[in-house]
Amino acid sequence: MADAEEVDDVGRTIEEEPVSEKRERGDEAETLPPWEQHSSIISIPRFDYKAPSSLLHHSHSGFLVTCTIKREKSATKEVMSILGKFIGSMHEENPQVLRSTASKKQKLCAQEIEEGVEKTVPFENDALQDTGEKPNVEDLKLANEEHNSLMSLVKLTKSGLLLFTFPVENSPETTNIVSQVFQSMESGALKPPIWCHRIFPVQATCGLTEKELRETVSKLVQRFVNDKDNTLSKPVKFAAGYQRRGVEETKGKIQKEASEVLDQCPLLDRIKCFETVAAGVKDIVPDSVVDLKSPELCVLVELLPLSRIPSGSFVAAVSVLPHRLVSTKPKLCIKPLVPESKHKKGQN
Repeated sequence: MADAEEVDDVGRTIEEEPVSEKRERGDEAETLPPWEQHSSIISIPRFDYKAPSSLLHHSHSGFLVTCTIKREKSATKEVMSILGKFIGSMHEENPQVLRSTASKKQKLCAQEIEEGVEKTVPFENDALQDTGEKPNVEDLKLANEEHNSLMSLVKLTKSGLLLFTFPVENSPETTNIVSQVFQSMESGALKPPIWCHRIFPVQATCGLTEKELRETVSKLVQRFVNDKDNTLSKPVKFAAGYQRRGVEETKGKIQKEASEVLDQCPLLDRIKCFETVAAGVKDIVPDSVVDLKSPELCVLVELLPLSRIPSGSFVAAVSVLPHRLVSTKPKLCIKPLVPESKHKKGQN
């Protein structure tokens, strides 16, 4: 019996008979939930080392995920499984772009496998589960490669963070995808994650300069105002949130270095950034006013701690979100996937 005991990455002891015996009986798909069914083909993706350079020169959409520190690998699998359930609908809207992008990356995957490099991560494809038939592993791999081919995993310099970006030519509505995630969790159709804390939908990226940030904010505010699903009062109430991961730590440890960094990039200063964001909002909605308690329009700016970019270069992720997707206390940020009260209750 001791030989059959294993410990999963949550620390629980489980008893499992050899997978080969289950396959011989043909009941693996019937007895295991979807995550365990597909665990053999859901592995960690390789970083896209060209992505940071692309972010310096082009605007990308994607997802910035906060997760438990030192559990980034588990969180990567988890969030890819979650997002894979909702990104599929986007493929039907842009089938030609999907085929083009997937074709390029599948060739790269094939080359990497031949060279002995670990393969990229496939997404979980739930369409195969709806038939009630046992999923064929090879078919599942092929379908999931198309899901995964749309996103790149970007290497960051901070722990507890994951960044996924979409190609410039294929930018989906990331806000709608995150909204669907919240709706599925509230309805009980999707189980709360273990390792992922928040999924920030990145609508655009830009260089952290006054001109680029102001233009990006204005563009996203215009899109928000034009969306008929968003109801706005007069005057429009807005708020801004700014996350500078790593900058606060530098300021607290070495004041001289922090001063030099601020000289290189004035928008690292919180007040200066808020002034620029407000100017971008008022370019589109001149009669807007700041309301930190109940904003209708929330502008969130996240400094991205990108790896492999020139010193003095800074890139920010920007999104304009409705109030329902954000928390205002203790600071303005994207809502957690699991409410803190429930999380603490589960720990007790």
